[in-house]
Amino acid sequence: MGYAIIKTGGKQYRVAEGDTVEVEKLDVEEGTDMKFEEVLLVSDGTTLTVGAPHVEGATVTAEVVEQAKAEKVIAFKFKRRKGYHRTVGHRRRITRLKIKSISA
Repeated sequence: MGYAIIKTGGKQYRVAEGDTVEVEKLDVEEGTDMKFEEVLLVSDGTTLTVGAPHVEGATVTAEVVEQAKAEKVIAFKFKRRKGYHRTVGHRRRITRLKIKSISA
């Protein structure tokens, strides 16, 4: 069972073939394929290849499943004994990816 660690949107994700991953919003149409060149680590089950900073020639191919919004995040602010309280929230935009292949 192989896996890889990719970097996108300033974050790192551990992915394997067949996984569905939620990443920060990418400007890509649904149903299209993407290639991630920033592969930090690749494992094929027996050997582990670590990049410095990236693994040369390694790519991860993923299909864009959906452009969506994540769960709502609530931020509640208050100051004690002052009668001040504010509730604000937001839903960040995400892209769901299905990992098709990992090639080293």
